[in-house]
Amino acid sequence: MLGKTANGLYWMYRYLERAENTSRLIETGQRIGLTRTGADDDEWRSVMKTAGVDQGYLATHDDINKDDVIDWMLRSKDNLSSVQSGISTARQNARLVRTALTHEVWEAMNGCFMASQKALARKVSERDLPTALGLVRQRTALVRGATHGTMLRNDMYNFARIGTFLERANATARILDVKYYVLLPSVYSVGSSIDNVQWETILRSVSGRGGYRMVHGNNTNPRDIAQFLVLDKRMPRSLNFCARKVLDNLEHLSSDYGIEPKSLELAKTLVSRFAHNDIDVIFEEGLHEYIQSVLGAFSDLGRQVEIDFRFYE
Repeated sequence: MLGKTANGLYWMYRYLERAENTSRLIETGQRIGLTRTGADDDEWRSVMKTAGVDQGYLATHDDINKDDVIDWMLRSKDNLSSVQSGISTARQNARLVRTALTHEVWEAMNGCFMASQKALARKVSERDLPTALGLVRQRTALVRGATHGTMLRNDMYNFARIGTFLERANATARILDVKYYVLLPSVYSVGSSIDNVQWETILRSVSGRGGYRMVHGNNTNPRDIAQFLVLDKRMPRSLNFCARKVLDNLEHLSSDYGIEPKSLELAKTLVSRFAHNDIDVIFEEGLHEYIQSVLGAFSDLGRQVEIDFRFYE
């Protein structure tokens, strides 16, 4: 029973985080598209590839255009990673683990579902898109707020947090990758006004613009932004921050259950990897290659968590 409840909470918060992050990725594509001079379908193909939904889209659509891609990522029931599908699946998991949630968390989750169903009942126009994306972020934030404010800090809370930060790390890495490896128009744009605008768009997409300016001032450059989103321990969506939070919650679970699961060792290795990295070294080796390696490490960690705590028994 514990495995099923832990599994339900873990995936509830993963899907909730995924829905928010998909909305952020759509906004990133929309904003970067405003600075692009190339073909519209190239940028949206890249956004879908980053979200891992390009093959599903191409299996049901003859060509790529912005409106269809946004609708696919926002509303499509055939796309299990769409915003609407993610929130719906999160609510289904919440119903399965209702007794492990506080009344406030359930109400926030149910409210998130109903509000998103209403906002996404029909295809969203370009004019209404910012409002719809903002609603998704606000409603998912209410669920997190209720979780922080009302849930007992027990094993169920730890599983919820592990799911959240594994999914968040995945999203931050992929959003960074979309900018550096895929969406940059050409090597000739590096350091240009277009390049700087796009990097600032990446900061906005992870709600990091204000925090970045507190640390680095108004000067936006690729090195400092990558350092902020990869290595900064204070940035709530940085890869380092997410890895540390997963480790913290695994340590609590290890203490509660009196075990030392393999996932705990994987998390320690991942955190130590960030501690010994330097952003200049990462750039020299290749940011894309580094991100792909880190994505693999987070994916392995997630699978090991599911094995260690017997989610599927």
